Amino acid sequence: MNAHFSFTVSTKQADQPLLECLLPCIPYLTTEQWQRLLDQKLITVDNQVITQNTRVHEGQRIAYTVPDYQEAEVDTRWKLLWHNHEIAAIHKPANLPVNRTTRNVYNTLIQLLRRESLWPDAHLLHRLDLETSGVMLIAQNNDIAKRYQSKLESLIKRKIYRAVVYGTPSWDNLEFECDLNTMGDSPIRSQMHVVANGQGKPSKTHFTLLKSQGDYSLIECELFTGRKHQIRAQLAHLSHPILGDKIYSNNGEFYLKRIEKNLTKHDFQKLGPSHHLLHAYELHLHNLWDNEGEDIVIRNELFSEEFLLKK
Repeated sequence: MNAHFSFTVSTKQADQPLLECLLPCIPYLTTEQWQRLLDQKLITVDNQVITQNTRVHEGQRIAYTVPDYQEAEVDTRWKLLWHNHEIAAIHKPANLPVNRTTRNVYNTLIQLLRRESLWPDAHLLHRLDLETSGVMLIAQNNDIAKRYQSKLESLIKRKIYRAVVYGTPSWDNLEFECDLNTMGDSPIRSQMHVVANGQGKPSKTHFTLLKSQGDYSLIECELFTGRKHQIRAQLAHLSHPILGDKIYSNNGEFYLKRIEKNLTKHDFQKLGPSHHLLHAYELHLHNLWDNEGEDIVIRNELFSEEFLLKK
Protein backbone atom coordinates (compact mmCIF):
# COMPACT_ATOMS: atom_id res chain seq x y z
CA MET A 1 0.00 0.00 0.00
CA ASN A 2 0.95 3.65 -0.27
CA ALA A 3 1.13 5.00 3.29
CA HIS A 4 0.35 8.69 3.90
CA PHE A 5 1.80 10.50 6.93
CA SER A 6 1.64 14.05 8.24
CA PHE A 7 2.74 16.09 11.25
CA THR A 8 3.23 19.69 12.38
CA VAL A 9 6.77 20.97 12.98
CA SER A 10 7.33 21.42 16.71
CA THR A 11 9.46 24.01 18.49
CA LYS A 12 12.18 21.38 18.93
CA GLN A 13 12.17 20.54 15.22
CA ALA A 14 12.12 24.14 14.03
CA ASP A 15 14.96 25.37 11.78
CA GLN A 16 16.22 21.85 11.06
CA PRO A 17 16.83 20.72 7.49
CA LEU A 18 13.76 18.89 6.21
CA LEU A 19 15.51 15.51 5.88
CA GLU A 20 16.95 15.76 9.38
CA CYS A 21 13.43 16.40 10.65
CA LEU A 22 12.07 13.41 8.72
CA LEU A 23 14.73 10.85 9.65
CA PRO A 24 13.29 9.95 13.10
CA CYS A 25 9.78 9.52 11.64
CA ILE A 26 10.59 6.12 10.12
CA PRO A 27 13.91 5.08 11.69
CA TYR A 28 14.76 2.34 9.19
CA LEU A 29 14.60 4.67 6.17
CA THR A 30 18.00 6.09 5.24
CA THR A 31 18.79 9.64 4.20
CA GLU A 32 19.13 8.38 0.62
CA GLN A 33 15.65 6.83 0.73
CA TRP A 34 14.15 10.09 2.05
CA GLN A 35 15.98 11.95 -0.73
CA ARG A 36 14.32 9.64 -3.26
CA LEU A 37 10.92 10.56 -1.83
CA LEU A 38 11.87 14.21 -2.37
CA ASP A 39 12.93 13.45 -5.93
CA GLN A 40 9.63 11.63 -6.55
CA LYS A 41 7.67 14.68 -5.31
CA LEU A 42 6.15 12.67 -2.47
CA ILE A 43 6.84 15.23 0.27
CA THR A 44 4.94 18.48 0.82
CA VAL A 45 5.33 21.39 3.22
CA ASP A 46 2.12 23.37 3.79
CA ASN A 47 0.63 21.55 0.76
CA GLN A 48 3.49 22.64 -1.51
CA VAL A 49 5.59 19.93 -3.17
CA ILE A 50 9.20 20.14 -1.98
CA THR A 51 12.10 18.69 -3.98
CA GLN A 52 15.03 20.21 -2.07
CA ASN A 53 16.27 19.78 1.49
CA THR A 54 14.99 23.13 2.75
CA ARG A 55 14.80 24.19 6.39
CA VAL A 56 11.47 23.86 8.17
CA HIS A 57 9.78 26.26 10.57
CA GLU A 58 7.60 25.78 13.62
CA GLY A 59 3.94 25.26 12.75
CA GLN A 60 4.53 24.12 9.19
CA ARG A 61 2.57 21.06 8.06
CA ILE A 62 4.71 18.28 6.59
CA ALA A 63 3.09 15.43 4.67
CA TYR A 64 4.74 12.53 2.88
CA THR A 65 3.84 9.29 1.11
CA VAL A 66 5.85 6.05 1.34
CA PRO A 67 5.08 3.70 -1.59
CA ASP A 68 4.72 -0.07 -1.09
CA TYR A 69 4.72 0.27 2.69
CA GLN A 70 4.23 -2.78 4.91
CA GLU A 71 4.15 -3.34 8.67
CA ALA A 72 2.70 -5.68 11.30
CA GLU A 73 -1.10 -5.83 11.55
CA VAL A 74 -2.70 -4.25 14.64
CA ASP A 75 -6.22 -3.54 15.86
CA THR A 76 -7.09 -0.16 14.33
CA ARG A 77 -10.66 0.08 15.67
CA TRP A 78 -10.31 3.25 17.77
CA LYS A 79 -13.53 5.00 18.79
CA LEU A 80 -14.47 8.53 19.81
CA LEU A 81 -15.97 8.58 23.32
CA TRP A 82 -16.36 12.31 24.03
CA HIS A 83 -15.05 15.70 22.89
CA ASN A 84 -15.41 19.42 23.31
CA HIS A 85 -13.79 22.23 21.32
CA GLU A 86 -10.24 21.53 22.63
CA ILE A 87 -9.75 17.92 23.70
CA ALA A 88 -11.23 14.49 23.00
CA ALA A 89 -11.43 11.12 24.73
CA ILE A 90 -10.61 8.12 22.54
CA HIS A 91 -10.93 4.37 23.02
CA LYS A 92 -7.58 2.72 22.24
CA PRO A 93 -7.83 -1.00 21.42
CA ALA A 94 -5.35 -3.40 22.99
CA ASN A 95 -2.21 -4.06 20.92
CA LEU A 96 -2.45 -0.71 19.12
CA PRO A 97 0.68 1.39 19.80
CA VAL A 98 -0.09 5.00 20.67
CA ASN A 99 2.96 6.27 18.78
CA ARG A 100 5.57 4.87 16.44
CA THR A 101 7.54 1.78 17.42
CA THR A 102 10.24 -0.23 15.71
CA ARG A 103 7.47 -2.39 14.22
CA ASN A 104 4.68 0.12 13.53
CA VAL A 105 4.79 3.65 12.20
CA TYR A 106 1.71 3.95 9.98
CA ASN A 107 -0.94 2.21 12.09
CA THR A 108 -0.47 3.88 15.46
CA LEU A 109 -3.21 5.63 17.40
CA ILE A 110 -1.87 9.10 16.67
CA GLN A 111 -1.46 8.46 12.92
CA LEU A 112 -4.93 6.89 12.69
CA LEU A 113 -6.42 9.94 14.40
CA ARG A 114 -4.61 12.33 12.10
CA ARG A 115 -5.89 10.43 9.05
CA GLU A 116 -9.40 9.49 10.17
CA SER A 117 -10.63 11.99 12.78
CA LEU A 118 -11.72 15.61 12.57
CA TRP A 119 -8.31 16.65 13.94
CA PRO A 120 -5.41 16.22 11.45
CA ASP A 121 -3.06 17.82 13.99
CA ALA A 122 -4.12 15.64 16.94
CA HIS A 123 -1.58 15.22 19.78
CA LEU A 124 -1.49 12.76 22.67
CA LEU A 125 -1.93 14.16 26.17
CA HIS A 126 -0.83 10.94 27.89
CA ARG A 127 -0.04 7.32 27.01
CA LEU A 128 -1.13 3.75 27.60
CA ASP A 129 1.04 0.64 27.29
CA LEU A 130 0.79 -1.18 23.96
CA GLU A 131 -1.34 -4.02 25.39
CA THR A 132 -3.53 -1.85 27.63
CA SER A 133 -6.89 -0.84 26.18
CA GLY A 134 -9.13 2.02 27.17
CA VAL A 135 -9.77 5.71 27.36
CA MET A 136 -7.10 8.21 26.35
CA LEU A 137 -7.13 11.98 26.07
CA ILE A 138 -5.92 13.86 23.02
CA ALA A 139 -5.52 17.53 22.22
CA GLN A 140 -7.06 18.58 18.94
CA ASN A 141 -3.96 20.49 17.82
CA ASN A 142 -0.40 21.24 18.83
CA ASP A 143 -1.13 24.58 20.54
CA ILE A 144 -3.77 22.97 22.78
CA ALA A 145 -1.39 20.10 23.57
CA LYS A 146 1.27 22.56 24.76
CA ARG A 147 -1.25 24.19 27.05
CA TYR A 148 -2.45 21.00 28.74
CA GLN A 149 0.54 18.65 28.76
CA SER A 150 2.27 20.65 31.49
CA LYS A 151 -0.81 20.72 33.74
CA LEU A 152 -2.50 17.34 33.35
CA GLU A 153 -3.00 17.12 37.11
CA SER A 154 -5.26 20.17 36.94
CA LEU A 155 -7.26 18.50 34.15
CA ILE A 156 -7.52 14.84 35.24
CA LYS A 157 -9.18 14.39 38.65
CA ARG A 158 -9.48 10.57 38.81
CA LYS A 159 -8.12 7.65 36.73
CA ILE A 160 -9.81 4.27 37.15
CA TYR A 161 -8.80 1.00 35.50
CA ARG A 162 -10.21 -2.52 35.49
CA ALA A 163 -8.18 -5.71 35.36
CA VAL A 164 -8.82 -9.44 35.25
CA VAL A 165 -6.38 -11.20 37.58
CA TYR A 166 -5.48 -14.70 38.66
CA GLY A 167 -7.01 -15.94 41.89
CA THR A 168 -9.40 -14.49 44.47
CA PRO A 169 -8.08 -11.73 46.77
CA SER A 170 -8.63 -12.07 50.50
CA TRP A 171 -9.78 -8.44 50.58
CA ASP A 172 -12.74 -6.54 49.11
CA ASN A 173 -10.98 -3.17 49.28
CA LEU A 174 -7.28 -2.48 49.61
CA GLU A 175 -5.36 0.81 49.54
CA PHE A 176 -1.82 -0.22 48.62
CA GLU A 177 1.22 2.04 48.93
CA CYS A 178 4.80 1.09 48.08
CA ASP A 179 7.97 2.24 46.37
CA LEU A 180 8.56 0.94 42.84
CA ASN A 181 11.88 0.62 41.03
CA THR A 182 13.77 -1.55 38.56
CA MET A 183 16.33 -4.05 39.83
CA GLY A 184 19.76 -4.47 38.28
CA ASP A 185 19.75 -8.26 38.53
CA SER A 186 16.35 -8.68 36.85
CA PRO A 187 16.48 -10.43 33.44
CA ILE A 188 13.74 -8.04 32.27
CA ARG A 189 15.17 -4.52 32.45
CA SER A 190 11.80 -2.78 32.15
CA GLN A 191 10.21 -4.75 34.98
CA MET A 192 9.20 -2.75 38.06
CA HIS A 193 9.54 -4.22 41.56
CA VAL A 194 8.20 -3.34 44.98
CA VAL A 195 11.24 -2.17 46.94
CA ALA A 196 11.94 -0.86 50.44
CA ASN A 197 10.68 2.62 51.29
CA GLY A 198 13.09 5.24 50.05
CA GLN A 199 14.59 2.92 47.43
CA GLY A 200 12.20 3.84 44.62
CA LYS A 201 9.34 6.12 43.63
CA PRO A 202 6.27 6.17 45.92
CA SER A 203 3.12 4.70 44.39
CA LYS A 204 -0.45 4.41 45.62
CA THR A 205 -3.48 2.54 44.24
CA HIS A 206 -6.90 1.69 45.65
CA PHE A 207 -8.07 -1.79 44.62
CA THR A 208 -11.71 -2.95 44.76
CA LEU A 209 -12.81 -6.53 44.15
CA LEU A 210 -15.79 -6.40 41.79
CA LYS A 211 -16.31 -10.08 41.05
CA SER A 212 -14.69 -13.49 41.42
CA GLN A 213 -15.52 -16.48 39.29
CA GLY A 214 -13.59 -19.69 38.93
CA ASP A 215 -9.86 -19.02 38.76
CA TYR A 216 -10.14 -15.29 38.05
CA SER A 217 -11.29 -12.01 39.58
CA LEU A 218 -12.28 -8.62 38.20
CA ILE A 219 -10.54 -5.77 40.04
CA GLU A 220 -11.14 -2.03 39.86
CA CYS A 221 -7.98 0.03 40.32
CA GLU A 222 -7.92 3.76 41.07
CA LEU A 223 -4.56 5.42 40.59
CA PHE A 224 -3.34 8.11 42.96
CA THR A 225 0.14 8.19 41.39
CA GLY A 226 1.23 7.39 37.85
CA ARG A 227 4.33 5.21 38.03
CA LYS A 228 5.50 2.96 35.21
CA HIS A 229 3.63 -0.39 35.24
CA GLN A 230 2.16 0.62 38.61
CA ILE A 231 -1.02 -1.49 38.58
CA ARG A 232 0.67 -4.47 36.93
CA ALA A 233 3.62 -4.55 39.33
CA GLN A 234 1.52 -4.00 42.45
CA LEU A 235 -1.03 -6.71 41.62
CA ALA A 236 1.78 -9.17 40.83
CA HIS A 237 3.38 -8.34 44.19
CA LEU A 238 0.01 -9.05 45.84
CA SER A 239 0.05 -12.52 44.18
CA HIS A 240 -2.69 -11.61 41.70
CA PRO A 241 -0.93 -10.87 38.38
CA ILE A 242 -3.06 -9.68 35.48
CA LEU A 243 -4.21 -12.39 33.09
CA GLY A 244 -2.06 -12.39 29.94
CA ASP A 245 0.70 -10.20 31.39
CA LYS A 246 3.89 -11.42 29.75
CA ILE A 247 6.19 -9.61 32.21
CA TYR A 248 4.42 -9.99 35.54
CA SER A 249 2.81 -13.44 35.27
CA ASN A 250 4.54 -16.82 34.84
CA ASN A 251 7.80 -15.26 36.11
CA GLY A 252 8.23 -13.35 32.84
CA GLU A 253 8.71 -16.62 30.90
CA PHE A 254 6.74 -15.52 27.85
CA TYR A 255 8.23 -12.03 27.65
CA LEU A 256 11.73 -13.51 27.57
CA LYS A 257 10.71 -16.16 25.07
CA ARG A 258 9.10 -13.60 22.76
CA ILE A 259 12.39 -11.71 22.54
CA GLU A 260 13.96 -14.76 20.87
CA LYS A 261 11.02 -16.00 18.78
CA ASN A 262 7.28 -15.80 18.32
CA LEU A 263 5.02 -17.34 20.94
CA THR A 264 3.24 -20.53 19.88
CA LYS A 265 -0.38 -21.61 20.18
CA HIS A 266 0.70 -23.85 23.06
CA ASP A 267 2.28 -20.83 24.79
CA PHE A 268 -0.98 -18.89 24.58
CA GLN A 269 -2.90 -21.85 25.98
CA LYS A 270 -0.85 -21.36 29.13
CA LEU A 271 -0.57 -17.57 29.00
CA GLY A 272 -4.21 -16.88 28.10
CA PRO A 273 -5.19 -13.92 25.89
CA SER A 274 -2.88 -12.30 23.34
CA HIS A 275 -2.64 -9.16 25.51
CA HIS A 276 -2.86 -8.44 29.22
CA LEU A 277 -6.36 -7.73 30.50
CA LEU A 278 -5.92 -4.21 31.82
CA HIS A 279 -8.41 -1.57 30.70
CA ALA A 280 -8.49 2.20 31.30
CA TYR A 281 -12.15 2.29 32.26
CA GLU A 282 -13.00 5.74 33.59
CA LEU A 283 -11.65 9.30 33.66
CA HIS A 284 -12.97 12.17 35.76
CA LEU A 285 -12.01 15.60 34.40
CA HIS A 286 -12.15 18.95 36.11
CA ASN A 287 -14.45 21.10 34.01
CA LEU A 288 -11.98 23.83 33.06
CA TRP A 289 -14.31 25.24 30.41
CA ASP A 290 -17.31 26.09 32.60
CA ASN A 291 -16.78 27.67 36.01
CA GLU A 292 -20.11 26.37 37.24
CA GLY A 293 -20.00 23.05 35.42
CA GLU A 294 -19.80 19.66 37.14
CA ASP A 295 -16.87 17.30 36.66
CA ILE A 296 -16.83 15.51 33.32
CA VAL A 297 -16.99 11.72 33.71
CA ILE A 298 -15.97 9.55 30.75
CA ARG A 299 -16.60 5.80 30.98
CA ASN A 300 -15.18 3.38 28.47
CA GLU A 301 -17.54 0.41 28.34
CA LEU A 302 -15.64 -1.19 25.44
CA PHE A 303 -14.41 -4.10 27.55
CA SER A 304 -14.77 -6.95 25.05
CA GLU A 305 -16.35 -10.32 25.78
CA GLU A 306 -13.03 -12.05 26.14
CA PHE A 307 -12.38 -9.85 29.18
CA LEU A 308 -15.41 -11.14 31.04
CA LEU A 309 -15.14 -13.94 33.55
CA LYS A 310 -16.38 -17.12 31.94
CA LYS A 311 -15.04 -19.89 34.13
